[in-house]
Amino acid sequence: MAFFHYPSAKVDKKGGRTVGRQYQSVIMMLLLSLVMLGGIGSRLFYLQLVEGDRNRELAEENRILLLPRRPARGTIFDRNGKILAGSRLSHSVSIWPIALPVDQRDQVVQRLSKLLEIPADEIQQRIASAGYESTQSIPIARGLSPAQTTALAEYASELPGVRVEAEAIRNYPNGDLAAHVIGYTGEIDEEEYDAFIDSAEDYRLGDIIGKMGSEKSFESLLRGVWGGQQVEVDSAGNVLSIMGEKPPESGQNIRLTLDLELQKVAEKALGEKIGAIVAMDPNDGAILAMVSRPTFDPNIFSTRITQAQWEQLNSRGNPFLNRSLQAYPPASTFKIITTTAGIESGTFPANTVLPTFPNINAGGILFWDWNNAGFGPLGFAGALQWSSDTFFYQVGMRMGHEPIIHWMRKYGFGAKTGIELATEESSGLVPDDAWKQEMFEEEWYLGDTINMTIGQGYMQVTPLQTAVMFAVAANGGDRVKPHLLLDGAESKQWKTSLGMRPETVKVIQDGLRLVVTSGTGTRLNVPTIPTPAGKSGTAEAPPYENHTWFGAYAPFEKPEVLVVAFGEHSGGGGGSFAAPMVKQVMEAYFNGPPKKKETPPTPKQSAG
Repeated sequence: MAFFHYPSAKVDKKGGRTVGRQYQSVIMMLLLSLVMLGGIGSRLFYLQLVEGDRNRELAEENRILLLPRRPARGTIFDRNGKILAGSRLSHSVSIWPIALPVDQRDQVVQRLSKLLEIPADEIQQRIASAGYESTQSIPIARGLSPAQTTALAEYASELPGVRVEAEAIRNYPNGDLAAHVIGYTGEIDEEEYDAFIDSAEDYRLGDIIGKMGSEKSFESLLRGVWGGQQVEVDSAGNVLSIMGEKPPESGQNIRLTLDLELQKVAEKALGEKIGAIVAMDPNDGAILAMVSRPTFDPNIFSTRITQAQWEQLNSRGNPFLNRSLQAYPPASTFKIITTTAGIESGTFPANTVLPTFPNINAGGILFWDWNNAGFGPLGFAGALQWSSDTFFYQVGMRMGHEPIIHWMRKYGFGAKTGIELATEESSGLVPDDAWKQEMFEEEWYLGDTINMTIGQGYMQVTPLQTAVMFAVAANGGDRVKPHLLLDGAESKQWKTSLGMRPETVKVIQDGLRLVVTSGTGTRLNVPTIPTPAGKSGTAEAPPYENHTWFGAYAPFEKPEVLVVAFGEHSGGGGGSFAAPMVKQVMEAYFNGPPKKKETPPTPKQSAG
């Protein structure tokens, strides 16, 4: 199609003027060209001067990339500076989607799948989630074996856009020791990533975060700050030059209240039995040892865990459940609270003596004593000594259930203790009239109160909450806040007075001492433990075997350590099953290396 028509020059037959007409088309072309050039020039002026900064920025984004560098995670130490969680050098492999040629995508994915033994679909999904135009490095695998690292180097020419680099990965030198307290790390998933988007922290897909235990609770302290290199790349993603670098900032080192050597003893004492052991300073709530069985080795999560490993772990009865923080019926250890409520309510003087019987008849139902015989006349201390059920039945029947519920809550039952492992801790259960009406559409019966007095019925208490209860008796009436982070705070910052009468505290303390010297806990009456005091408990759990409990502290005159042992469906009695475990831990505490009175300095930052 012609845009312009050029007529032939001719003479006007009528004699009209024709001078210059042959140049009109040329002039018109020149004028039109000038207009077009002016428009183009104006556009160039606008792009270069008006929008120049913006367009240069867009060009730079395609030419300059930031290669992120992961910070070294902070080290976790025990109270004496021994490493609980550190890092070791390994290699990782990642992909730059933008540097992955379109015609080689499938080839690269298939090659990586074969070398790393990772399904190709999984690799493809990771890239697709980030987008093929993403300039971020997408992690594919961590903790590479030397053979894998070598193979990737050999095939480097066939793997455009693939990066292999050295990095520090999490290492737990003691294996499964204190696994539930320390926790483990792993790649952030999409749900966790979405939760972090609105936070001030710089998280990205593929980042490594704490997933459980202290690794999760102290994530903000341990993780550090990302760094990286600003590099110039060509169209294929090849690095042409390094333009700048921001070193990553290592995470903080932290010290826990755990004593590694005492933890080892507690782990050995529990063995392969299902249950938990908690050792705590009764004066400030510092956790010295915390054990749960079954357990796991957190090292398996530092690299890619296989399906076979996952299935094997879960075949062992939920090894990720920290049973120190799960709730169970407290059994006769609860008689400490019934004693408190009985005296503090004003219903019974501290020197009360009651007859005990083989059973008590309440509404036509016989509630038996555990020995089916009774123990004759007993005071509160004697009732604790022999764990007389019928004594406490009478206490509950006379004062009612409300004072018991009141003191359960004052001791901290029905609420989380405040330990840093909040997301893994159960609140337990303090049942009351409203709860029973909501759950069963029934009123509160006298039988519910009778069961409650001896730690049976609906109530649920964790081993850690039970340790807090024993601490009240040990330290003279203060509820402590359990904690894991050793920060040198004064013990008074971790205690709250319950306002108990001195005579109430004394009755409980005397009763717990009698339990060990001549009652149901004589297994602890040994010369290797200085004047211990404690209480046993055996909770019915039909149709399964009993749960068993034993809690104790020592020395009686000035307590330093408190230990609670719990057996889940262990069978037997608290004095026979759980007390020997408490004995082992206490003997290690008092007969091991001398205890350091001063707080050692925080270890220096490590490079990973």
